[in-house]
Amino acid sequence: MNTRIIKTDQAPAAIGPYSQAVRIGNMLYTAGQIALDPRSGEFLSGEIEQETERTLENISAILKADELSLNNVVKTTVYLTDLSHFARMNQIYEKYFSENKPARACVQVAALPKGAKVEIEAIAFATA
Repeated sequence: MNTRIIKTDQAPAAIGPYSQAVRIGNMLYTAGQIALDPRSGEFLSGEIEQETERTLENISAILKADELSLNNVVKTTVYLTDLSHFARMNQIYEKYFSENKPARACVQVAALPKGAKVEIEAIAFATA
């Protein structure tokens, strides 16, 4: 099966030994994304809404690098450091997935890189 590493400067560079995304056949798997600015690499600490928005913009940029969009996403996993942020995160998340709502898991974790409040990873399906 054909495997490709997906890389774009429109999303944050990997901060460790991993790829932004990997495409295997018709499936694309993104690495977990946090609210890193793709230009500076700096973490954009803020309210959960701002972190969620930046995180989803990063995922969108990775998908676009493989000629996909959020409409191709079939599954996400959301990691929150505080489940009390769920409703506020969900308001932003819903704006990005208003048309095509992927399956999703959401879990609370003890900590995330850079002190992030949210991290999201996605799995997308490409029809071609």
